[in-house]
Amino acid sequence: MTYATQAILADRFDTRMLIELTDRGEVPAGAIDAEVVTRALIDADAVIDGYLAGKYRLPLAEVPPMLVDLASSIAIYKLHRYEPDAKIVKDYEQAMRTLRDIASGAVRLPLEGVEPAARNDGGVKTTDRARPFSNENLTGFV
Repeated sequence: MTYATQAILADRFDTRMLIELTDRGEVPAGAIDAEVVTRALIDADAVIDGYLAGKYRLPLAEVPPMLVDLASSIAIYKLHRYEPDAKIVKDYEQAMRTLRDIASGAVRLPLEGVEPAARNDGGVKTTDRARPFSNENLTGFV
């Protein structure tokens, strides 16, 4: 399951822009290359899943609108072969900041019951040497 779709990208960024970014053939076909879009969406999903894996059980049962927005910003940035305009770069950088905030716990997704159980690997662990005096060998002295 992807967080965004080609239809969402076409609606948000305009079909003409997607044609310009994906029609990479020697002879332009004048249409959106669905394989190029799918590859960018899969790459965006992989980036998002990498940040979510530490906080949420994947795959998510439902996709919050925030993740659709983040996936769209990352995918459109990845579709650019050359330098994208400043707005797309700014949206991509903001998406990456938001993902870092989600991973750190500063931003929580509005999902119920999908956070993994807390691990007890951050506590203090101690080991002690064998004790030369114990209840068994001090019988009669105490």
